[in-house]
Amino acid sequence: MAKITIPEGYKPLLNLYETQTAIGKLKRTFEDNLSKALNLKRVSAPLFVDPKTGLNDNLNGIERPVSFDIKETETIAEVVHSLAKWKRMALYTYGFSAGEGLYTDMNAIRRDEEMDELHSVYVDQWDWEKVISKENRNVEYLKETVKLIVNAVCDTLDEVKKEFPQIPVILSREVSFVTTQELEDLYPTVSPKERENLYLKEHKTAFIMQIGDKLKSGEKHDGRSPDYDDWQLNGDIVFWNDLLGKAFEVSSMGIRVDAKSLDEQLTKAGCDDRRELPFHKMLLNGELPLTMGGGIGQSRLCMLLLAKAHIGEVQASIWDSQTYESCEKAGIKLL
Repeated sequence: MAKITIPEGYKPLLNLYETQTAIGKLKRTFEDNLSKALNLKRVSAPLFVDPKTGLNDNLNGIERPVSFDIKETETIAEVVHSLAKWKRMALYTYGFSAGEGLYTDMNAIRRDEEMDELHSVYVDQWDWEKVISKENRNVEYLKETVKLIVNAVCDTLDEVKKEFPQIPVILSREVSFVTTQELEDLYPTVSPKERENLYLKEHKTAFIMQIGDKLKSGEKHDGRSPDYDDWQLNGDIVFWNDLLGKAFEVSSMGIRVDAKSLDEQLTKAGCDDRRELPFHKMLLNGELPLTMGGGIGQSRLCMLLLAKAHIGEVQASIWDSQTYESCEKAGIKLL
């Protein structure tokens, strides 16, 4: 059963027709802003992959992918969880050079997702990936890229508000950079999610860095698959959401593993069996380009910029009866 929290007295500022118009403008505007800021070209992407390639995102390693058999090939295909690894292979296959990248629409089904006002079994992202030089494989370059993405988000908000001035959302372009260990040191007695809430309430826009490895407490801030992000060079872009009164993640991203960090992280995660998969073999042999990339939630960004209280107001999905009843009582129209 989904856990849902609706702000007291919430009323949508846009009706269904206006919402659809605003979503269209927002997505077109942000795609243009993002591609120009990071020098990205739009490409086509798969909805499903062959699990034997190792290209699917394993997330935290416990989520069950949706799979199906293909009659003609007599093989099994998996619906992607994300395109984190596929994008890197695409950059290699298409012959992209350092400083160039790609972006695409990513649609996924995560059937084990715990649903609430922010989470759905349907996931839609702008997935992007960019080839980088060895010299740019550092935290300074990561931070500069984060700033470019935050500015693209804020520029998009400015454009949307020109057409829909009733939207009250205000975002800060000033990014505060903080590691997960620094968050644990600041707020040692609360959960990782509450640490984010406390920090974002004060700083408004933040990049929470170094996610995946264990902290000094022996716990993880959050899970990360060991075979795409370098756990020392990754993070989440998070904004303070005034409407919901909490930290609001819109993007997970990072500089990707090289052969050394992949070797270390596979062992730490107990995933040494992946070394025999084609993608992982190429990485360990140094055959794939050095890259950075991430996913930016399309529905998440629409929620934030259009001041929506539930993700079902900006995407069509399936919900449990309690969600339907709670939203109807609150006057929320689910798509």
